Amino acid sequence: MSHTNAMKWAEAHEQAGIGRLLEWLRIPSISTDPAYRGHVREAAEWAGEHLRASGLAVEISPTGTPDKPGHPIVLATSRGDAPYAGPHVLFYGHYDVQPVDPLNLWENPPFEPVIRPATPGGPGERIVARGSCDDKGQVMMFLEALRAWKEGTGATAGGVRFTVLLEGEEESGSVNLDRWVHDHAARLKPCDVCVISDTGMLARGRPAITYGVRGLSYNEVTLIGPNQDLHSGLWGGRTLNPNNELCRILAGLWDANRRVTIPGFYDQVRDIAPSERAEWKALGIDPGASLREIGLPASADVGEAGYSSVEREWARPTAEINGICGGYTGAGAKTVIPSHASAKVSFRLVADQNPAAIRDAFQAWCRERTPPGFRWEFKDHGTGHPATVATDSPALAAARRAIENATGVRPALIKSGGSIPVAGLLKGVLGIETIFMGFGLEDDRVHSPNEKFEIECYRMGLRSHIAFIDELRRMTK
Repeated sequence: MSHTNAMKWAEAHEQAGIGRLLEWLRIPSISTDPAYRGHVREAAEWAGEHLRASGLAVEISPTGTPDKPGHPIVLATSRGDAPYAGPHVLFYGHYDVQPVDPLNLWENPPFEPVIRPATPGGPGERIVARGSCDDKGQVMMFLEALRAWKEGTGATAGGVRFTVLLEGEEESGSVNLDRWVHDHAARLKPCDVCVISDTGMLARGRPAITYGVRGLSYNEVTLIGPNQDLHSGLWGGRTLNPNNELCRILAGLWDANRRVTIPGFYDQVRDIAPSERAEWKALGIDPGASLREIGLPASADVGEAGYSSVEREWARPTAEINGICGGYTGAGAKTVIPSHASAKVSFRLVADQNPAAIRDAFQAWCRERTPPGFRWEFKDHGTGHPATVATDSPALAAARRAIENATGVRPALIKSGGSIPVAGLLKGVLGIETIFMGFGLEDDRVHSPNEKFEIECYRMGLRSHIAFIDELRRMTK
């Protein structure tokens, strides 16, 4: 049995595989909006059918509770062929997607995927649709690798022992994942390592393996004042305005050096090793070029004092106001002092910060600043632990060889400023490390209008996953 046959099958059937991806992208699986619950289920069933066609045993597993059900998890397994003695691999991905607002900025309807030139007038092509990169396109690289092994060699998953876990709530805080993993821990315990394809490369043609992601604490705060909206002429200057007060309080989250002012916020932060600093600098990342891609000058490279752009993204925690709302926001004028004002505030966290502790510290910080007569309401929209993994494991070495064999380029080792909460969860519950083997680009407009995934990236990822399965076949635990 040779992986060459799987590679040849994938190449010959690439257009059919891309067609299957477009079909999956047409399903609007927005997990955070209850109006899309049926579509989320449809996307789960679609993934399950794809896995069944590749020979895996599949179940659609419910999450949540009877009175508050969540979105289902797609769980699939391949038993491995005798005498396979390599690692039992857990593949994690998610099939849910972000909301599409603002809709008017999309080049095409977000769930009617189109293929356009990768860059205007340039070579290559890109798929434009919500979820094209995050994460359906990247999951599809792995799903089509399984299909290629099954069709090209007759062996399910190339004979490797896999457990596939596709989540439906990653984009809405993975609120039910922790309970589900604990409830199904006995079934997941045999896994030796996790593989996730939800990260990126250094640049076009420069593949990478990510060995660290940041954690997350996402909070919604509401500052409540009078029991009704007030006429700003009659009440302005007589009492406090929740909009004004919320802005004033949240502006105090940072000091003059752009460090977060919450007491104890940095106490558990792991320092950047000098060797890491040197390695990251040697990668030759140009922050000015990245800023130009989003319409900003190089002078906009601003953040916590004493750290480079890369260091701030990969190894330093942040606080961000993701949304703020209060009072009248419609067309025209309405002169009111609102009864309340709300904001959504997230913290990206690094090793070894505890997301729950940061959440509690932030809420305590807000309460200490409560304006006279006002009160707070808090909502926790989810937490996730940061994850930094070993770079010298046999499985990661196998992944590096696979990518190099498939692309002709040795992948760099990098970190990511994004969050993939499941990695920390799996480390804590199952004791397993994660290999982040992703092929996105910085300009893929993830979470924004006109999200895209370039077909060359998809092709590199598909070939790399096929080669990785071959590497796993050759390993012993």
